[in-house]
Amino acid sequence: MTTLRCVPSLGTHPAAGSQPSRAETRERLSKATYDLLVIGGGILGISTAWHAAQSGLRVALVDAGDFAGATSSASSKLLHGGLRYLQTGAVKLVAENHFERRAVSRQVAPHLANPLTFYLPVYKGGPHGAAKLGAGVFAYSALSAFGDGVGHLLSPAKAAQDVPELRTENLKAVAVYGDDQMNDARMALMTVRAAVDAGATVLNHAEVTGLRFTQGRVTGADLKDRTDGEEFGVDARLVLNATGPWVDHLRKMEDPNAAPSIRLSKGAHLVLKRTSPWKAALATPIDKYRITFALPWEDMLLLGTTDEEYEGDPGEVAVNDKDIAQILDEAAFSIRDQQLSRDLITYSFAGLRVLPGGPGDTSKAKRETVVTEGRGGMLSVAGGKWTTFRHIGRTVMNKLASLPGHPLGEDMEPISQLPKKLPLPGIANPNAVAHRLLVDGGTPGPRMAADTARHLATHYGSLSFDIARLANDDPALAERIHPDAPEIWAQVAYARDHEWAETADDVLRRRTTLTIRGLATDEIRTKVEDMLGKKA
Repeated sequence: MTTLRCVPSLGTHPAAGSQPSRAETRERLSKATYDLLVIGGGILGISTAWHAAQSGLRVALVDAGDFAGATSSASSKLLHGGLRYLQTGAVKLVAENHFERRAVSRQVAPHLANPLTFYLPVYKGGPHGAAKLGAGVFAYSALSAFGDGVGHLLSPAKAAQDVPELRTENLKAVAVYGDDQMNDARMALMTVRAAVDAGATVLNHAEVTGLRFTQGRVTGADLKDRTDGEEFGVDARLVLNATGPWVDHLRKMEDPNAAPSIRLSKGAHLVLKRTSPWKAALATPIDKYRITFALPWEDMLLLGTTDEEYEGDPGEVAVNDKDIAQILDEAAFSIRDQQLSRDLITYSFAGLRVLPGGPGDTSKAKRETVVTEGRGGMLSVAGGKWTTFRHIGRTVMNKLASLPGHPLGEDMEPISQLPKKLPLPGIANPNAVAHRLLVDGGTPGPRMAADTARHLATHYGSLSFDIARLANDDPALAERIHPDAPEIWAQVAYARDHEWAETADDVLRRRTTLTIRGLATDEIRTKVEDMLGKKA
């Protein structure tokens, strides 16, 4: 059990430039008429708010929970072209995904994404042959202009050096390709910050209790602040429903007779302690269409995912014992038993993919984005992939510009005129940031531990120096939250004052990695709650 020092002053001095208080934000939302109200703070809504604010619109963004609090922080943490889409002949889609992946990981957020080598093992009796997969990964790399190297085949012996837990029995060959990885919650939060920097007003933990109508058209929403019960409203010329799995719930507020427009697919993941270092990820074919991943992520191992239709309450989606058994069983095709002990599991999570309505197996359904307009003029956007979040934002903006009867198109900067690859806040070379933090802590203060410096650099980029200054000003904030994790208490103060953290889960699950590491003890949770209560 971790012993935490009791320091009365811990985190009581917010840094300059803190976000406005919730009361100030509610007042701002209540008094203005916005061009666009985005309901839903997942990555689709966040991206649209960011692009809309860039285009000169007055934008408000609200979410009933935390930003990226549901599916957008429950992904497989990948920016990828979609190797499996080649199986269905979707060559153009893969090329488009690769373009977006490389734009995000190279120009937009190189401080938040990192390249990851994938090994695709070919076993005797498996669903695909070595020659087919070799040709597949070559074509896959060609569609990204060989920017991540040339897809090729590797010997089992070499692959086992990089992934010590790889099963080599009946292993014929290993296909190699490249994609990118991220911390999805951190990427989403930085995009929220970019939207605010562009002029958007945002508020999380604000639940829509009803829609506002003017002559039959949706012109805003009534909301309740879940943190204190305060009720308020937002008026807007146009409302965008980007509530993900709840999209039909809001559509029925607009039109009680609205037919269902989506179906949901549940994807579960497990996080485990690693028994040895991994230098590459595994993508193991389960059948003709499905792949199971084993990804080195945040010094842990991420396994998944499942893909099955879900018909329950989206707010109650959770990992069950059947999911755990399936993930471990499928991982066992290519991973040795000692890495798959249930005792190594530190965390599990499940998210819901939003798919277009229709029949068929969810694992074969296209991950496409659908934008529709309701009878009250509310736009609803659903579906899509994390990799293409910028493209989705642009797609929605183009839809706004073309809407008949809506003057927003006249007031917007044409989306084609916006910067093509506008970087997210904190953009920097993470190696350079980590080096500076190691050399001088980024401040005149003491040097920082190597793992903490690297963690800050790859989760905040140049904004790491703001956190370093907090730690330098208050030595208590320089202490680790838990001895087995790289995070320090300054990150909690920073999350509170600059990243809209309101609850312990906001901090421990989405702004740090304490929960996924299985280190969010009751003592730490209490200390975090105490710091959150000391807002200025």
